[in-house]
Amino acid sequence: MFKQQHVVFIAGVLLLILCIPEGAFAAPLVPSVNIGLGTSDNPKDFALTLQIMAGLTILTIAPSILIMTTSFIRIVVVLSFLRNALSTQNVPSNQIIIALSMFITFYIMSPYWSQANDNGLQPYLAGTITQEEALTQVVNPLRDFMFKQTRESDLALFVNLSQAERPETQEQVSTFTLIPAYIISELKTAFQIGFMIYIPFIVIDMIVASTLMSMGMMMLPPVMISLPFKILLFVMVDGWHLLIHSLIVSFK
Repeated sequence: MFKQQHVVFIAGVLLLILCIPEGAFAAPLVPSVNIGLGTSDNPKDFALTLQIMAGLTILTIAPSILIMTTSFIRIVVVLSFLRNALSTQNVPSNQIIIALSMFITFYIMSPYWSQANDNGLQPYLAGTITQEEALTQVVNPLRDFMFKQTRESDLALFVNLSQAERPETQEQVSTFTLIPAYIISELKTAFQIGFMIYIPFIVIDMIVASTLMSMGMMMLPPVMISLPFKILLFVMVDGWHLLIHSLIVSFK
């Protein structure tokens, strides 16, 4: 019966389309957009085409830029460690962890983005600075943020591997050298925070496992008993407040 209703509905729609007069489709309902390739004798047209392609490429890799040059790495890794330490499987879900990490990232990075907008983007839109100057003014706040969080040993690693001249100042360090050094520094910091998160929950697991073993309940999974105590401990100490506060303060 369900399939018959679908067949009748589809047949009715096709019949309705066939009954519509041919001239009804003469007037376009929405404007059309045409993209084509042609020839031009003006070199500026070719330069403009390259700029459009570069802009589309930047939009494509924008999520990676957001992840790799901001505080997102440390936050999402620490929150993942917290979920694993609590042994709550998929609670909070990946969507919640990523959304929370993004909004905390926006909160932390807003001063740097505001500085990039005021010093780079807005003057460029007003026509007071060139494109190269605007790019420099936009990147500089992000570089300052990454330099504050990057360890000298990690930065020296990529400087030595690049076989380039040893930079005398931070301005001489290439952005392509700074970004991977910043990423591994953030991962190390996130793992250190994750280790500190694991300690109290491991203690609870050990106490519960020892208690169950002493009572002869070796067939009962310790995780089932320790999970409520972990959640209770995390709630009693106001864990979300402490963790988020510690994460934000760690960037200052």
